[in-house]
Amino acid sequence: MVNRPATPESTPARKSAAPRPASERRERTRGHVGADAGLLGQSKLHPFGDLHTLQHLSARLARNLRPVFEGYMRREARCWAEPLEVVRFSDYRAERGDALTAWLPMGMDGRAMLCAVDGAFVVGLLDIFFGGTGTGTGPVAATDLSPAAEALVTRLGAGVADQLELTWEPVARAAFSVGICESNAAHLQGIETDEVMVVTRFGVASEGAKPVFVDLLYPVGTLKPFTQVLTGKVVAKAVEVDAGWQMALTRAAMTVRMPVRSVLAEPVLPLHRLMDLKPGDVIPIAFNNDVPIVIGDTCVGTGTVGTSNGRAAIRISTLKGPIV
Repeated sequence: MVNRPATPESTPARKSAAPRPASERRERTRGHVGADAGLLGQSKLHPFGDLHTLQHLSARLARNLRPVFEGYMRREARCWAEPLEVVRFSDYRAERGDALTAWLPMGMDGRAMLCAVDGAFVVGLLDIFFGGTGTGTGPVAATDLSPAAEALVTRLGAGVADQLELTWEPVARAAFSVGICESNAAHLQGIETDEVMVVTRFGVASEGAKPVFVDLLYPVGTLKPFTQVLTGKVVAKAVEVDAGWQMALTRAAMTVRMPVRSVLAEPVLPLHRLMDLKPGDVIPIAFNNDVPIVIGDTCVGTGTVGTSNGRAAIRISTLKGPIV
């Protein structure tokens, strides 16, 4: 079963970009689902709605991944994000068929996720790594990747993990890790065949070359801790501070008037003495040379009582720190 987003990615970059030709779009072997998975008595595959936020993150990740792929391809490339899919892992494996695939287990805060890379793409990158051109490799007949190819996929996955952390940071701080590459999906640990996956697919193509696709698969269980942020429609960007507004706000704050007081003495009398007080009685007091200076409920320092210009005043002797 497939549950595709109801709306395409809404980022400005995707709106302004020219539509990709049909030759750059990966064929989908599964038929389109015409009814919502929540209708007709069926349960939805995932709880995240239309996944607007994850689609937006995928578009950002595609831009961040371009230099990662260019470093291995050694040529300028384009990278874009395909629309998201929600599918069971068994159906995803059936779609890939018997084609050689590098399965790279990854982790998101210790929860499982997966990266799937076409074997032909890996072989081409390995050829480039050892000084070849990476072209003309043709279909890959092998059923397993060489240790060198697996090591290359692991290094590529480490670069993807770094960019995943940067991409997710505005939404949620998550740590991404990389496991051991496998050529056989049956050897993967921690992912069941009936696991529901959110598939984020990225196309990579250099000038004049046929595009290849790299998939990142998030199990629904891995994304559940982030349900609140993934159900949002937009990922907000950090707002730049207006220097003029900030200066005006600071000046306005500096004009706020605050009462400053000092307590000269606080005598303590027994209750029977208070009950006997009458006009003309004298209450003796004693105070030190330094008296407290209080702003609000905070004592900010001490001072000496005196006069200034014929008025009672306090000369500040010590300050205890900033007003908070």
